[in-house]
Amino acid sequence: MCNPEEAALLRLEEVFSATLARVNSLVLQPLLPAAPEPSDPWGRECLRLLQQLHKSSQQLWEVTEESLHSLQERLRYPDSTGLESLLLLRGADRVLQAHIEYIESYTSCMVVQAFQKAAKRRSEYWRGQRKALRQLLSGVSSEGSVGASLGQALHQPLAHHVQQYVLLLLSLGDTIGEHHPTRELVVNTVTLFGNLQSFMKQELDQAVATQALWHTLRGRLRDVLCTPAHRLLQDSQDVPVTVAPLRAERVLLFDDALVLLQGHNVHTFDLKLVWVDPGQDGCTFHLLTPEEEFSFCAKDSQGQAVWQWKVTWAVHQALRGKKDFPVLGAGLEPSQPPACRCAEYTFQAEGRLCQATYEGEWCRGRPHGKGTLKWPDGRNHVGNFCQGLEHGFGIRLLPQASEDKFDCYKCHWREGSMCGYGICEYSTDEVYKGYFQEGLRHGFGVLESGPQAPQPFRYTGHWERGQRSGYGIEEDGDRGERYIGMWQAGQRHGPGVMVTQAGVCYQGTFQADKTVGPGILLSEDDSLYEGTFTRDLTLMGKGKVTFPNGFTLEGSFGSGAGRGLHTQGVLDTAALPPDPSSTCKRQLGVGAFPVESRWQGVYSPFRDFVYAGCPRDLQEALLGFDVQSSRELRRSQDYLCCERTHPEDSVGSMEDILEELLQHREPKALQLYLRKALSNSLHPLGKLLRTLMLTFQATYAGVGANKHLQELAQEEVKQHAQELWAAYRGLLRVALERKGQALEEDEDTETRDLQVHGLVLPLMLPSFYSELFTLYLLLHEQEDSFYSQGIANLSLFPDTQLLEFLDVQKHLWPLKDLTLTSNQRYSLVRDKCFLSATECLQKIMTTVDPREKLEVLERTYGEIEGTVSRVLGREYKLPMDDLLPLLIYVVSRARIQHLGAEIHLIRDMMDPNHTGGLYDFLLTALESCYEHIQKEDMRLHRLPGHWHARELW
Repeated sequence: MCNPEEAALLRLEEVFSATLARVNSLVLQPLLPAAPEPSDPWGRECLRLLQQLHKSSQQLWEVTEESLHSLQERLRYPDSTGLESLLLLRGADRVLQAHIEYIESYTSCMVVQAFQKAAKRRSEYWRGQRKALRQLLSGVSSEGSVGASLGQALHQPLAHHVQQYVLLLLSLGDTIGEHHPTRELVVNTVTLFGNLQSFMKQELDQAVATQALWHTLRGRLRDVLCTPAHRLLQDSQDVPVTVAPLRAERVLLFDDALVLLQGHNVHTFDLKLVWVDPGQDGCTFHLLTPEEEFSFCAKDSQGQAVWQWKVTWAVHQALRGKKDFPVLGAGLEPSQPPACRCAEYTFQAEGRLCQATYEGEWCRGRPHGKGTLKWPDGRNHVGNFCQGLEHGFGIRLLPQASEDKFDCYKCHWREGSMCGYGICEYSTDEVYKGYFQEGLRHGFGVLESGPQAPQPFRYTGHWERGQRSGYGIEEDGDRGERYIGMWQAGQRHGPGVMVTQAGVCYQGTFQADKTVGPGILLSEDDSLYEGTFTRDLTLMGKGKVTFPNGFTLEGSFGSGAGRGLHTQGVLDTAALPPDPSSTCKRQLGVGAFPVESRWQGVYSPFRDFVYAGCPRDLQEALLGFDVQSSRELRRSQDYLCCERTHPEDSVGSMEDILEELLQHREPKALQLYLRKALSNSLHPLGKLLRTLMLTFQATYAGVGANKHLQELAQEEVKQHAQELWAAYRGLLRVALERKGQALEEDEDTETRDLQVHGLVLPLMLPSFYSELFTLYLLLHEQEDSFYSQGIANLSLFPDTQLLEFLDVQKHLWPLKDLTLTSNQRYSLVRDKCFLSATECLQKIMTTVDPREKLEVLERTYGEIEGTVSRVLGREYKLPMDDLLPLLIYVVSRARIQHLGAEIHLIRDMMDPNHTGGLYDFLLTALESCYEHIQKEDMRLHRLPGHWHARELW
C-alpha cells in the first residue's frame, strides 16, 4: 500500500517536469540565437554556456521523467513494486548529479551575465514575453530587468522543487518504521537533498558576489579576470589584508586562483601551486608559489583566520578537481593540503627556466620528483627533480640548427648539472659514454665518432673539466694509428706511445700535441731508431738507426720536398748482431705509465660508491646504467619516455647483493659467487669488469695488437685482478657494517696474492684472454715458427725411431702398449707410445686459467711416470735424465700450436706462491723441451747422448 507522501512526490515530479518543459520552450530555446553565430569572442562564449545550460536542463528533465515513471509504476502496482524501486531512492546519486550539473551551468551563465547579454540581443522579443514570465514565476517585479527575470525563471522552479523534495522525503521517512529495509535509503536521500540546498545557496551566493565584483573593476582588469569558471571566495575589501613584498592594492581569492591587483598589473596564481604556511604571530601567514613567496598580514587574528582558512580549503578543492559538497571545506581530512602534488606551470621570471613549462611532481613550490621541462626553443628535460633543480636520472634534448637534429643527454644530474655517469648522443653522431661533473665531462669516459664520420676516431680515457686530461687512448681511424699516453687540456702532453697500422711504434714525449725531445721508433722489421722526429714521426735531427743485422747508422737525418729521407753520418757494419730482447722483444710504455694510476678514473667511482656505503640512489650515477640507445627513437619526442633497465630488474636490490655476499664466504661458495657476479653486467663487480674490458680492448685490440705492448698489457691484467679483489673486499666491508660487524684487519701481501692469483685472476682472465694471448703470439712468433718446424721434422719419425733419436732408454719404451697387425713392425708404428700422456698434454689448450694449465702439465707428468711404471712392472720415479727426453717425445706428439706463447703466458700469470715448487719445476722442464725443439742441431742432427738436469736451469 502506498503512502500519501508518495502520491505527493508523484504530483511534485509531474509539476516539475512540466515546468522544465515550459522553461525550456519559453526561456532557453529563445536564448539560443539562430545562425549566424556571434562574431565576438564573448558572444561565442556566452552561446557556449547557454548551450551547456540547455544540455543540463535536458538531462535534468530526462532524470525527472524517469523518476516520475518509477513513481507511477509504484502507485500502479504497490504490492509487486517496492519503495526501493523509486529512482529517487535507488538512484539518488544520479538524480543529485543531474541537479548539480544544472546548478553549475546556471551559475556559470550568471557569473558572466549571459542572460542579460542574450536578452539585450533580442530586447524587443523579451519585452513581449514579460507577461508569460510573470505567469511562470511568483514574485517577479514588472520593473525588474529582463535579464534578471530570465535568471529567476531558470532558477526559482529548481529551488522550489528541491525544497519540496526535502519536505516530502522527511515526511516519508516519518511514516517508515526504524527497521524497514528502505529506511536507510530514505534517510540517505534526505541527507543528500538537504546538502543540495546548502550547495545551491553557496553557489548562488558565490555567483552573485562574483557578478558584483566585475562592476567594481576597471575595464581591462575585468576583461582579464572575468571567466565563467571563477567564483569569488574572499575579497580584501571585505576582510582587509596586506601582502608583502608585492604591496598589492587588492587581493581576490577565487575557487581556482589567487589574484593580486597592483595598479594595472594582475598577478594570478593557480591554487594547485599555492602552499600555505602558518605565521609566527596571530595576524600573519605565508604563501609559497613556484616563483614567489608572500606574507599575508590581516588587521587582527580573526581576519587572518578567515583568509588562511579560505585559502587552505580553496587549495584543497582545487587539488581535488571538484567542488566541496555541500559547502567549502566540508568533510575534508587532513586539514592541510598535501605538500607534494602534480601540476603544470610555465615560469615567467628571468633566468634559465624563463618561459619553460614544467609538468610533474611538486613539493612546497618547487619541482620535486618526476617531471618534464619544455622550453619554447625545443629543449626538453624529463627526469627527476629535487627542490627545483634537475637531480637524479634525466634525459635532455637540445635542438640543433639543422632540422630534426638533437643532442641527447641521458645522464645523472646533481643540483641542476650533469654529475655522475651519462650517455650523450650528439647531432653530429658522436657518442660519449662516461662521467660528468658540474655539466662537463670529468673522470673516465669514451668519446666516439659516428660510423660515417669522414675522420673516424675514438678516445677512451680520462677527462678533466670537459677536456682530455690524464691517461687516455685515442684511435685515429683515418690515419690508422693509436696513441697511448698522457693528455693535458685536450692535447697529447707527456709520455706517450704511438702505434700505427703498419706496425711502426714510437715512444717519446709530447707537448701540445707535438713530439718533443728524443724518442725511439721501432719498425715492423725490428729496425730501431733513437733520436728526434717531426710531428708525423719523420726522422729529423740527430739520431741512430740499429738494423736487424746489427749494422748501425749514426748521424743527422732530414727530409725535403722530392728528396725523401737523407742522412749524413757513419755506417758501422762491424758491430755484432743485437740482442733480440733489445729490439724484437723491446717493450714500450713500461715505467712511463705506472699501472697503479693508469685507470684510476675507472676504479674511483666504484671506490666512492663503496665508501659511501653502497647507497641505492648512487648506484647508477657511479656505476653506470643500461639504457636503450636507438637513434631512430631519438628523432621523436617519444624518446623522452624511453625506459632503462634498472639494476634491480636483473640482479636484485643492493641489499640482496650484500646479503648474498655474506652467505658465500667459504672458498668454494665464494668462487661460485664471484663467477656469477663477474658474469652479470648489472652486478657492481660485473659492471667494473666490463668497463675494464672496454679499456683493454681500446688499448690492445686492432691497431694496438703490437708485440711491443705485451708487458704493458699483462701488468694491466694483474692490476685489474687486484682491483677486483679490493672491490669485493669493499662490498664485504659494507655488508658486514650493515650487520653491525667489522671486517677483519687488512690482508697481508701473501694472503692477498693467493686470493688474486688463485681466485680472481682465473675468473676474469677469459674476459681479456683474446687480446692478451694475441700479444704473446706476436711477441714469440719467431721462436714459435722454429718450434713448429722442429715439431714437423720430429713428426716424420716413427715412435721407436724417435724414442731412440731422443736417447730414451729402451727398457722404458712402452712396446707392450703397441698392438701390431700381421704385416706391421714396431719400427713403423707412429703416435702410439705414451698416448695417454700426449692426449693429456693437448688439453693445455682447452683452458685459459694458468693454474689449470699447470694442473694439465702435472697430470701429463703423472701419465708419463704411470706408463713407465707399468712397463717396468713396478713403481718408478723418473730421474731428470729420463724425464726430459720422454717429455720432449710427448710434446712433439702433442703438436701444441704456439707453445712458446702458452709457456710465457703461464709463467707471467702464475701464482708467485708456486715459485720453486712442483709447478715451477714442471714448467721449467717444459720450457727446456721447447728450447731444445727449436735448436737447429735438434732439427738437423742427432741430439747429444746424455741429458744433464742442470741444463734445465
